[in-house]
Amino acid sequence: MDIKTFIRTIPDYPKAGILFRDITTLLSDPEGFRGAVDALVALHSGATFSAVAGIEARGFILGGAVAHQLGLGFIPVRKKGKLPYDVIGQEYDLEYGTDTVEIHSDAVKDGDRILLIDDLIATGGTAEAAVKLIGRAGGNVTASSFVIELPELGGRQRLEDLDIEVLSLCSFEGH
Repeated sequence: MDIKTFIRTIPDYPKAGILFRDITTLLSDPEGFRGAVDALVALHSGATFSAVAGIEARGFILGGAVAHQLGLGFIPVRKKGKLPYDVIGQEYDLEYGTDTVEIHSDAVKDGDRILLIDDLIATGGTAEAAVKLIGRAGGNVTASSFVIELPELGGRQRLEDLDIEVLSLCSFEGH
């Protein structure tokens, strides 16, 4: 299955010059959604994980489905202020300013091997923050998977520099 055929490209969103890769068309198509989830699971055939972590928001959809298929629990990595219990956070840089991701303080146990899932890896800033956050909680992100990779933006290298396996279902040139 060519996963790219299920992904819509929207030019000049959210600003001029950006080609936004919209996976809502993938998610709304039963064949596309099942194919993407099955492919993400297959990327890690034979690997052992304690849980799956997904980055807000599309990583929740994909990561939850992957966790279900693998028979594992799911850890939501959320934007600051969205979780109701005691949290730990990790700040990271944006183009203009900073942001923070959080997990519940009891979401990860010491030594947990975590698979990190999101829809897209671009610069890798949010994924790197999630990796560091899970590490501070005592876990170890051993692999990450994305539906889409934008290789020119360097996210893969950023995670590989942290000894994280990076796998994607497809890549698009440009931003």
